[in-house]
Amino acid sequence: MEELGLRERKKRRTREAIMDAAFALFRESGFDGVSVADVAAAAEVSKPTLFAYFSTKEDLVLRRFLDDTSGPAFVIRNRPSGVPALKALRQSYLQRLAKRDTLTGLNDSTTAITFHNLLYSTPTVMTRLTVYMLAQERELATELFASGELDDEFTANIVAAQVFGVQRILADHNAQEIRSGRTADEVYPAAITRAEKAFDMVEAALV
Repeated sequence: MEELGLRERKKRRTREAIMDAAFALFRESGFDGVSVADVAAAAEVSKPTLFAYFSTKEDLVLRRFLDDTSGPAFVIRNRPSGVPALKALRQSYLQRLAKRDTLTGLNDSTTAITFHNLLYSTPTVMTRLTVYMLAQERELATELFASGELDDEFTANIVAAQVFGVQRILADHNAQEIRSGRTADEVYPAAITRAEKAFDMVEAALV
């Protein structure tokens, strides 16, 4: 067990070293100006090793912040007993804003700004993110239907699409304000207000 723990820690360090090298290079030269070989060399790993951790060049940008085990479907599956699904999703999003989750757009760290600059300036990165989000949207729809709170699968699919649409628009607004020069702390109150209004609208549509 100890040996496995050491192995996992080494893998995590290697993964983080690759991501750190990639972001440093992307920040300096842009996404298209950096090759996978450049990243591998900077991280002192081979290309096969890099691809063992990241399937595509776009994943070097996205996988720093995407987590398959903590998306909206995970929130629904693990919400406290008696808490409605949409309330759990709202609470989760507000908590992510408070923690300055990069995917909410409300993060003014150098790494987060680099991430959003790459995302909005590189069509292939945005396309890859869309693929991930659509997969998570389908998973959320499945969990919403399984919760028994919605009438049918069609409604569950509509609500899941609305939730992901709301989160995308909120993140776009937050990121735009950060990119305009405002700090995350300055944007936070308005971000909370927008999020509450958006989730109110989704819930109202189900009444």
